[in-house]
Amino acid sequence: MDGIVLLKDDHKMVEGLFRRFERDPEAAEKRKLVDQMIAELTTHTFIEETIFYPAARAEVSDSDDDVLESVEEHHVVVWLLSELQKVQPDDETFDAKVSVMIENVRHHVREEEDEWFPKVHKALGRNRLVELGEQMAAAKKDAPSDPLKIASAKE
Repeated sequence: MDGIVLLKDDHKMVEGLFRRFERDPEAAEKRKLVDQMIAELTTHTFIEETIFYPAARAEVSDSDDDVLESVEEHHVVVWLLSELQKVQPDDETFDAKVSVMIENVRHHVREEEDEWFPKVHKALGRNRLVELGEQMAAAKKDAPSDPLKIASAKE
């Protein structure tokens, strides 16, 4: 599978979780949805930072700023995810933290899909993107469960 397609599929799946959360389910369902978001976003962030971003930075001209900004966006999100692991749905800050995380992720996804992925696709081509997609799919099993184990979590 093409690496960009894999990342976009992840984006769609997480957006589905966001929409389910925004329908304001009961507390137990909120916890379950947020736990899924944490797991999926941690894995997604891991494969982007360990495989996709380094390849793009090395092989796509003028990609340094895009990669650096993306990593900083990841930094904000992984810290929110780590806080959400500890906060319960009955805490008054829970919904607000989830909303801020969702806004950050949606912004990140829009930038990647609208601005950055087309440049990467053009520069790398189909064969290289398939190679990266295979590497990322295989690496998902190696992703940490703790968002603070992601490289961008470093202070």
